[in-house]
Amino acid sequence: MAASLTAEQLEPRLGQFTVIDVRSPGEYAGGHIPGALNIPLDKLQRALPDLRAAAERGELAVVCASGARSQTACSQLAAAGIPAFTVVGGTAAWAQGGRPLDRPAGARAVWAMDRQVRLAAGSLVIAGMLVDLALPGARWVSAAIGAGLVFSALSNTCAMGTMLAKLPYNRPRGGTADLDDILGNLRK
Repeated sequence: MAASLTAEQLEPRLGQFTVIDVRSPGEYAGGHIPGALNIPLDKLQRALPDLRAAAERGELAVVCASGARSQTACSQLAAAGIPAFTVVGGTAAWAQGGRPLDRPAGARAVWAMDRQVRLAAGSLVIAGMLVDLALPGARWVSAAIGAGLVFSALSNTCAMGTMLAKLPYNRPRGGTADLDDILGNLRK
């Protein structure tokens, strides 16, 4: 298990950390901890050399919406020999404490990924049950979604979240730097 920091512990030391936000670019654009760099969880492996260099210069703090993805990211970093802290409760805990969130100009808020997954999964389950009324056997779609959610919980991964992160509204144009620019900032 990764070392952790609460939002209260991070706030006075914010300038001492390189904060990595592993949410989708859309979620990041909706509001992030000031100074946080956006490296989505699905791009973390590509960023390892630059994160290793950043960790040699100072401490890393990893944040997501609630803490689950940052914990996964910290596990991946630890496996690569890169120490990092996960921010307990994520950006939600940061904001709940009345702390400011940065937003790029013109950015619109996007639902947190876990909320998007709940909406998509619930909609697919209901659709499967309704379609089953006309096409018997369609309820197995609902069963497959349920099995996927169980697997997601047991493995602490989320294929549906990965797919949803690729949708256009989760990858806003303008207002966010691309990964190459972010990695360049880490090298400085």
